[in-house]
Amino acid sequence: MHLTLNGRAALITGGSKGLGLAMATAFAQAGGHVALVARGAEDLEKAAASIRAVAPAAKVAAVPADIRSLDGCNAAFAAAEKALGQIDILVNNAGTSQRGPFMTIDEALWEDDLNLKLMAAVRLCRAAIPGMKARKWGRIINVLNIGAKAPLATSTPTSVSRAAGMALTKALANEFAPDNILVNAMLVGIIESDQWVRRHAADNRGLSWEEWKAEQGKSVPLGRIGKSEEFAAQALLLASEMGGYITGTAINVDGGKSPVV
Repeated sequence: MHLTLNGRAALITGGSKGLGLAMATAFAQAGGHVALVARGAEDLEKAAASIRAVAPAAKVAAVPADIRSLDGCNAAFAAAEKALGQIDILVNNAGTSQRGPFMTIDEALWEDDLNLKLMAAVRLCRAAIPGMKARKWGRIINVLNIGAKAPLATSTPTSVSRAAGMALTKALANEFAPDNILVNAMLVGIIESDQWVRRHAADNRGLSWEEWKAEQGKSVPLGRIGKSEEFAAQALLLASEMGGYITGTAINVDGGKSPVV
């Protein structure tokens, strides 16, 4: 089975590093065009250059933007659409893991988390769906976390915003299925990314990266943490014609770690 995007254009938030960059690279190598959205202009340019090096035929746009506001979302979408001509695939991937004891999370942190993870997705979906409806083809992928289904103690606000993203996924899938707009969520377990690199760096026990990964992998039924390329391959399936009968689902990409199917 050969997955191809046949020139489809994708906007990917959080696209300069980690899973976002992995998905953008996979999409470009499969014949798609990509607009990378993130706050850091320098990181975006490096990411765009790395994609062009392995997929020279792809159009690659670097779009610096802060999508925590309506104006930021609208500006990012407009720039991506102008660069690529249209947006066929929207990947809402931007987000951080804000968490802590419930009573320590103040109003500002709640608002920041919801604006980045939930409202940015809402706003970008509103921008993308009209064009998808007109063309009777669209793909929306919301990147969440397995905490959306099985939240742990001290996991707010991130688990709450992720759970809301899962509800958004199902509601939009049901509403826009007649327009051939497929909406799915991918729930991340422990997968190699910048977030896990930072967690390793903060661990003061002196473990090497390989030792630390092996330790983390013990909590996963498959016995290892995932690779960003494996996550990107799942996203590519959902974005392609081969994923044309999958909508309204939240897929755990976690090596079996989540207790909820």
